[in-house]
Amino acid sequence: MKFSTKLGLWFFFCILIIETGSMLFLHQNVVQSLVDNELKSLLARGDSHRDVLEESFTDNTLQHIVLMESKTDTEVVITDQSGNVIESSVAINDEINSIILPITNGDLIVEADWELQSYIATASPFSSNSGENGTVFMLKSTNQMKGLITNLNHHFGIAVIIILFFLVITNLILVKLLTKPLVSMKEATKRINEGDFTVTLPVKSRDEIGELANSIQTLASNLNYLQQERKDFLASISHELRTPLTYIRGYADIGQKHNLTDTQRNEYLKIIHEESIRVSTLLEDLFELANMDQNSFSIVKEEIQLGDFLQTIFEKTYPVFSNSGIDLKFNCKQNCYVNIDPLRFEQVIQNILDNALKYSDKGTTTIELSKKDNTCILSISDEGKGIPDDQIPYIFDRLYRVEKSRSRLTGGVGLGLSIVKEIVDAHDGELKVNSEIGVGTTVSILLKEAK
Repeated sequence: MKFSTKLGLWFFFCILIIETGSMLFLHQNVVQSLVDNELKSLLARGDSHRDVLEESFTDNTLQHIVLMESKTDTEVVITDQSGNVIESSVAINDEINSIILPITNGDLIVEADWELQSYIATASPFSSNSGENGTVFMLKSTNQMKGLITNLNHHFGIAVIIILFFLVITNLILVKLLTKPLVSMKEATKRINEGDFTVTLPVKSRDEIGELANSIQTLASNLNYLQQERKDFLASISHELRTPLTYIRGYADIGQKHNLTDTQRNEYLKIIHEESIRVSTLLEDLFELANMDQNSFSIVKEEIQLGDFLQTIFEKTYPVFSNSGIDLKFNCKQNCYVNIDPLRFEQVIQNILDNALKYSDKGTTTIELSKKDNTCILSISDEGKGIPDDQIPYIFDRLYRVEKSRSRLTGGVGLGLSIVKEIVDAHDGELKVNSEIGVGTTVSILLKEAK
């Protein structure tokens, strides 16, 4: 059974139960009110006749009362103190005899069962000024009431049918309105399951259904992005592997020729060696990122004096920059202690410095350490080519390169900064990049100071 059918039946039966209970309660109260009004009317007429008899108890008065009631749909029976009938507007039978019993109390209803009895009746005892005592019984046939209630039931039945009709129509419309977005979401998830992530959901409500639709839409968008990223990643990896392998294979074939000089052969072997290192580095970076994705790479933190740690890296890296004609400086404005993994964090700094070296032809690269409040700020600034503003948000994406041509001279495959970001995130740090074309780039790492 479909959810829409279940929902429709659930609504229908719930509202049907509520409506049935309400109609039964209303019907019972209407019928009871009708009977109560008739009994009150009878009692009032009986009290009126009683008042007349108490003022003037004569034969003319008795006959006048009987004549009055014979012209209406009610009947009157007047008895003495012993229960004997004095005057009556109706022929006395056994059923009436069972009603006109001697009454000793005040005004009262002597018969109210309109469903099983032929009459409803009230009694109004009197005591005249001339000393006669008795009771005025007012009776009304229940046939007329039963006919009236039958008509009432008929109207109630028509009302119930009309209400049920509108209930069914309303239920169908309501279920359609409620299930339409669910059906759209079902179709969307079906398309997502089949690999189509370009789905769009028109649900704009801000309720739970709207939130579910937004979640599905976000999931589809993320999956579509990941699918595109996967395609781009595989295409980039294929290119990155194909390029050095092409060099290796090509120069290996050339190196096998017999007419080469030793100098030429050594040059080709050098290129093959460089490209094999490049492939090895690429595979190591990919393996590292795979471990990071699976949270299987380990971070072993220890408390480090960041200034001394950076001084060691500076001394190790200075000769490489010096040989490239770039001045490397270290400026420790304020030392601080941080909890980091020394090996992993050295990898971060070396990657950033490596980028600064690749994209700087001259000038100065500066490592600077400062502190603001409880945050240690490590900045590495170069005077290189710079990065366009529109590309800064993407430089930490895997295999993204600002320089689209994959030159052997610049090397790199666009994985270094991805690894940097993963490691900094694992240390609960923050990365910031500021750059200006032709002026240089500054990469800042913000770390919490060790307590």
